[in-house]
Amino acid sequence: MLLGIITVAAVSSCEKDSDSSSGDPRIDYVRITAPESSDSLLVGAYQGQLIAIVGDNLGGAEQIWFNDQPSVVIPTYNTNTTILVSVPSEVPMEITNMVKIIFSSGKILEYPFEVQISEPAITQMECEYVPEGGTATIYGDYFYAPITVTFTGGVVGEVESIDEPGKTLKVKVPAGVQPGPITITTNFGEKESDFWFNDNRNIFISSDPYEGWWNSSYVVSNPGPDDPVKINGNYIRVTKHMDPWSWNEIAGGPASAMPEQSKNIPDDAILHPEKYNFKFEINTLKPYNGSTIRLNAALNEQDNDHYQWEPPFDSKGAWKTVVIPWDEMVASYVTKPKVNPDGYWCRVLMQGPLELDCDICFDNFRIVPKVNP
Repeated sequence: MLLGIITVAAVSSCEKDSDSSSGDPRIDYVRITAPESSDSLLVGAYQGQLIAIVGDNLGGAEQIWFNDQPSVVIPTYNTNTTILVSVPSEVPMEITNMVKIIFSSGKILEYPFEVQISEPAITQMECEYVPEGGTATIYGDYFYAPITVTFTGGVVGEVESIDEPGKTLKVKVPAGVQPGPITITTNFGEKESDFWFNDNRNIFISSDPYEGWWNSSYVVSNPGPDDPVKINGNYIRVTKHMDPWSWNEIAGGPASAMPEQSKNIPDDAILHPEKYNFKFEINTLKPYNGSTIRLNAALNEQDNDHYQWEPPFDSKGAWKTVVIPWDEMVASYVTKPKVNPDGYWCRVLMQGPLELDCDICFDNFRIVPKVNP
């Protein structure tokens, strides 16, 4: 937060003035430390930011507190006119919006200064589909208790845990969840996710119902005791030994074999691939450590040799969401996608140089916006 622009003398952390003075300590202003912006004054700063406190008679500072959190005092960074210090990363419990300096003489100096605590940042979920009552894992930053996770539909999940850095949050999925973004709220702000939970947009291979040329026998409609749980209706499970370079068609086909689902890919994803992600859910009951998963999507003809999602990957028997930038996939295709109102060639094929003892489940192949409109 910039208070103004003035001209100040450059201060070197190596330059030492007298560490003591007969006068009372005084803070004139706080500025950032970047040499090219040293004339920019601050009335607040974010956690972890290095700042310069400028004034007089500042030598002998032993403790520096921001709100109720101490910072690390490094004497070699301090002079009689300048203190270089990092704003504490820890979240204050008591917010005073003051910096307090305690000197060796016993003097205490306070100065108005706001620690700007970041609002939650949401990066992704371990799996964007979790059944009611299951535990959803959310990744991001600045997850500070107390925290509320609200799902589309207005229902609130029970927070089960937050890791110590505040980057991983686990929440129990409540009843009544609808497809859409999640919202995380803390005392320091609110953030809506760009991804959707239970995302039902633009799914072109779902097995609900099955469409395609090949292997409807892979579709699991009624999971048995040894099958993974359903996350969004039917799913595909492939259990077979794959020899090197063996040809294993998993799902999909030309538009004529997928007359409804292949039309779900939006025109805008063809025209502006950089705005979209390709996503699917995968569950490896045995590690994906051989063969190669080849993905055809939104094409007007098959292209078996291009976008390849290579091993290794192992979800250890849990459903996880895979995210691939859609423009990265488009760039790999020899013949680029073109808008086709009749639908597209879409296929999952497995073929590669290494053998694979395959036991892998797939669901919800989709192309969705990276950012909510």
